[in-house]
Amino acid sequence: MARIRLDLPDNFYFSLVLPIRIYDINYGNHLGNDAVLRMIHEARLQYFRHHGLTELNTDGIGLVISDAAVVYKSQGFYGDILTVEMAVREPNAYGFDVYYKLSSQETGKEVARAKTGIVFFDYGKNKVAGIPEQFRSAFFPDNTGPNK
Repeated sequence: MARIRLDLPDNFYFSLVLPIRIYDINYGNHLGNDAVLRMIHEARLQYFRHHGLTELNTDGIGLVISDAAVVYKSQGFYGDILTVEMAVREPNAYGFDVYYKLSSQETGKEVARAKTGIVFFDYGKNKVAGIPEQFRSAFFPDNTGPNK
């Protein structure tokens, strides 16, 4: 069976700490896949907020997730504290990718890595939109990569 390979960028530009809560645990008694998606969503919201942006309104434009990939490296358990590191990469005409690395704060062991594809969307016109200037200037000021 083919496996997903997800290479992470060399540098991450934002991080936060999130605990694994009891409702993040699945019947296998470890961190569930649905919980990882919720955690990276929270991390992404805080990353954008750090830059004064939201997912619903950046220069009047919102965004949608076009794809998501998660690769598990080890188990996470109830009570573990995870460091979530993020980097925005690969801008195109309509969006970009966000990379995530989730690691145990106690052991440093990587628990999971993920990537979400993001597309800007004009909800008023119900169609894909270009990257808003407010976002571009916050994350790609020199048009080559994200700032800190």
